[in-house]
Amino acid sequence: MDIEADVIEFKVPTENNKTLFIWDILPTLPEAFIYESICGIFSGFGALYLVKVCPNAAVAEPGFYAIVKYYSSAQASKAQRATDGKSLFQESPLKVRLCTRQNPAFSSEVRPLSNSKCQELANRYLGFNGWSSRIITRNAVPVLPCCVKLQDLSGGDDGCSDTETQALALKFGCIVELAFPPHRSTCRGVGVAGESFQNLPDHLEVCLKRGKLKKWAKDKAMVDAFRNVLLVLLSNGKVAVECRFDPDQVLPDEDLKGLLKVNDVTWSGCEGAGEDDLLSELSLDVSCLS
Repeated sequence: MDIEADVIEFKVPTENNKTLFIWDILPTLPEAFIYESICGIFSGFGALYLVKVCPNAAVAEPGFYAIVKYYSSAQASKAQRATDGKSLFQESPLKVRLCTRQNPAFSSEVRPLSNSKCQELANRYLGFNGWSSRIITRNAVPVLPCCVKLQDLSGGDDGCSDTETQALALKFGCIVELAFPPHRSTCRGVGVAGESFQNLPDHLEVCLKRGKLKKWAKDKAMVDAFRNVLLVLLSNGKVAVECRFDPDQVLPDEDLKGLLKVNDVTWSGCEGAGEDDLLSELSLDVSCLS
């Protein structure tokens, strides 16, 4: 018997064949009930990146529609076939279709998942014991007592203050290694977060900034490591892990020399940052779905 395989990457799914549009949802149902019902039913076919429930436009009949986004096109297709025309959680049948049109420029853009989404996806298919992460110390850079494993890359010797200009620059780097013991695979990622201040802030503000920047550096390193991981879902129910080789990948500890290629993240880009639901870029041709 031939075994089919479906590959899942740790990136935001944008393809049409991974997105379902659900409508003809009755207006008498509470929105929270609709959301929970859709999550429960459609997550049975595979991991969900997004579920969104919205009221119909004012020009349409009262009711709701929903958008469900999968990481896997095969799982989205299976869910569509199994649920279209079924009542599911209400008395009347629902219409479920794959999205038919999307912004071409947006669909070609590759966006990494957030750290929380990466971990959620890994836990879904590998289990909590199927993978692990650890922070690796860069021996080539002096480690300050307050940064044990997250490296302080700031320019000054004492935490980077410039007494002449009364400016402060904070920058932290982190190297993370992901391990998948059942699959004997590992990969690494690097993250850097930094910010410069024109006026020297007080000690408490500096401590808060340092803590948040170190967290962002670790999160970026986790995301950078996960981008090299592929989950291979086999039709027999098993999951394989492949780690792609990156020529710029972080080398083993004894080979760490010189500078590493990293993504520099400013504090302004980190503060308040969140993963967009990306629905503003999604265009649905409803006329073709009836």
